[in-house]
Amino acid sequence: MSDPSEARERVRLLWYLTAPDGPYPWEESGRWRTDFDHLRQLAVTIDRLGFYGALLGTGRDDGMTVAAAMAAETRRMHFLTAVYPGLVSPAKLAQMAQTIDRYTAGRLLFNVVNGNDHTLAQYGLHLEHDRRYDFSAEYWDAFQRVYLGDPSPYEGHEIRLTERELDGEPLSPWRESPRAGATPLWGAGTSPAGVRHSVQLLDVYLSFADTPARLGEKFARVGAQAAALGRTLRYGTRLQVIVRETEEEAWAYADELLRRTTHRTAVALTERQFPPGTDHTTFESDDPAIRRRVEALRAGRLPHVRDLEIHPNVWAGPSLFGFDVVQPAAGIHLVGSAANVADRIREYRAHGVESFILSGYPLIGEAHRVADLLFPLLDLDHGFDVPDLGTGHPAPASRPAAAAKAASETTAPVPVSA
Repeated sequence: MSDPSEARERVRLLWYLTAPDGPYPWEESGRWRTDFDHLRQLAVTIDRLGFYGALLGTGRDDGMTVAAAMAAETRRMHFLTAVYPGLVSPAKLAQMAQTIDRYTAGRLLFNVVNGNDHTLAQYGLHLEHDRRYDFSAEYWDAFQRVYLGDPSPYEGHEIRLTERELDGEPLSPWRESPRAGATPLWGAGTSPAGVRHSVQLLDVYLSFADTPARLGEKFARVGAQAAALGRTLRYGTRLQVIVRETEEEAWAYADELLRRTTHRTAVALTERQFPPGTDHTTFESDDPAIRRRVEALRAGRLPHVRDLEIHPNVWAGPSLFGFDVVQPAAGIHLVGSAANVADRIREYRAHGVESFILSGYPLIGEAHRVADLLFPLLDLDHGFDVPDLGTGHPAPASRPAAAAKAASETTAPVPVSA
């Protein structure tokens, strides 16, 4: 897709595959102790319901390891796996990717993550901001060449690989790609260096959510830079979702999440939103809506549920990924009936968004709600026939005992006591 304004109607819906779970896992009282069996149940649910795939959460668990472990449990879902370039050799990563793709019929996708000074230093990688992007471009170029079976030496500024020996050896790790072409690369980058890197490298450009129009304007700017290089990009975003049979039910649940969130947690979740040297007690804004939200925190309470609505059915409520009281980021939600949420997805689609990485908690119960209520209203482009489960019933209640019981096939996760 070269121009976000020329969007087609079809969309791809992905879910979230990660260990932290519970009805409101940003609070200890709402977080479950999960295990491998729970992660397996989640992967099987994502696969069976017909999601295009899932983003594998970064953090404690290694994404490549999770993808490999879940491959045998699933049949068609794609694994969007985060990789920091440089932590393993690009040739070794190519061998790992070929292995997973060979046994999953090409279901591995990479989320290109360039990290930050603090995170990379913990892994022993020390690169300045702009240099990280130069290194990443070279790293992924070397990776794709090895993945596609090019045996020639690679001589870059940072990456040097000797010639790979093929010689028809069936056990050679350097044989041709098990899929038809290069591994699709997804990723983000908002700084000037990050955008330059993205338009040269990525197949799918991602961004945190915003209002549809503002997100579309960002994608149009990025798309113009890609077009200048003769490249086209596809676009995706990350959203939380609360979908119910009626809009009133959805907003009531959003309000419940606010009431379950302590002021202390809310303040901690907003810390990344404020400029250096400021916090909720000193931050000032000319925007009256932002000012009301910050003043609520300053007064020792959380904002009113509708004060966090930044666009119809687009809500900046608390989440595991932050509390976006100042500006939209990783915590933006879609809230409403299935018709409301489908309308908003179509609105985002009209502004260029094709792939939607969604999540709601508990992850298994809310995945059922999305598939049951939302899938039938959208034209899905998942590359396979999405099953019509035909339940006609809402998903299990999003409370620890009920959701755990509904999710479990063997062992239920244990709720953490307050």
